[in-house]
Amino acid sequence: MALERKLEAGQFVLLAEMEPPKGTDTTRMVSNALRVKGEIDACVVPEMSNAVMRMSALGAAMLLEGKGIETVMQVSCRDRNRLALQADLLAAAAYGIQNVMAVTGEDPSFGDHHEAKAVYDIDLPDLLDAIRTLQEGRDMAGIDLNGSPVFLVGSTVNAFAKGAALELELEEVDKKIQAGTRFFVTPPVFDTDAMGPFLDRMARRNVRIIPTVLLLKSLGMARYIARHMDHLPFPGDLITRIQDTPDKASACMEIARETIGAIKKDGLAGVLLSTIGWEHKLPELLQRL
Repeated sequence: MALERKLEAGQFVLLAEMEPPKGTDTTRMVSNALRVKGEIDACVVPEMSNAVMRMSALGAAMLLEGKGIETVMQVSCRDRNRLALQADLLAAAAYGIQNVMAVTGEDPSFGDHHEAKAVYDIDLPDLLDAIRTLQEGRDMAGIDLNGSPVFLVGSTVNAFAKGAALELELEEVDKKIQAGTRFFVTPPVFDTDAMGPFLDRMARRNVRIIPTVLLLKSLGMARYIARHMDHLPFPGDLITRIQDTPDKASACMEIARETIGAIKKDGLAGVLLSTIGWEHKLPELLQRL
């Protein structure tokens, strides 16, 4: 568990999101992951992000682990009941997957199968409790296991909450910590100062905060986030900067590099690099670092 050792040692970690394929051809995913092997600490494998049907996180994580690449497998409340969730977690542990990240999962209305029915048999705190219980050697029915998993457990957190919403978020954080969560991944960060109130309140809690750094693809993408994603603080000068630069792709890459540098300077645990289909750009971004 190299990732766990680095987090415990206070070393800055680099995670990279590696989206499973929509189909059986894993060539591109495996190739992209191998290109950054040794440069990142683990690949985060999403479980059908944005409710778009893809290969399962379990299957994709097993493929990457088989190539010697450490993974963080997402486990989502959306698609499976408590039986299936526990079964997948046991299968992951038996295969050697040692890092899991519990998420709620976006509603199917956001994805490509609008007729799908969400499961949500258990909520996120229940899922984290289930993971803890499995590690203690019992299933959710209290029945003893023949061999129990050992996981480094992570989850999500809204680092931009303010006021009453921040108080509620901190209550949820404490519940997650009690259930064994040891690291938290934030939504995409474009303005590190916007996390200030949250980080101030988190200082006394012994957990690791890993912000997501989203690689912008274009001026249009930047404008869309600024106009339609109010929950993500987005400095207006970034749009001007991209707009005024002839090489817009390079400008987006440089913004990501600077954001990573600011996060590291703030003493946070690491970053999750999210490229949303541009995993082939990861080597260039890592080279800039």
